[in-house]
Amino acid sequence: MSSTIQVEAARIPDRDRLLRELEEHGIEAKAVDDLTIIVECADDDAEKCGEVFAAVESTIMSIGAPFVPTKHEDVIYIRPPVG
Repeated sequence: MSSTIQVEAARIPDRDRLLRELEEHGIEAKAVDDLTIIVECADDDAEKCGEVFAAVESTIMSIGAPFVPTKHEDVIYIRPPVG
């Protein structure tokens, strides 16, 4: 059994870079529309699911953009910080 992790980028260039970074980390990911990336993750593979969040966070830090990855119900939203 597997679940799907959805990553929602703020802009298309961010989505494209995140997609490349995930693939470089050996994580199979695919773009499904303008801002969404889908990653299949086995329910029993918590390590892989954690790698997805870590790869997204690492990419944001390397871009130097003021964005924050926020995980909510298996969707990772990448948005500017609040406040």
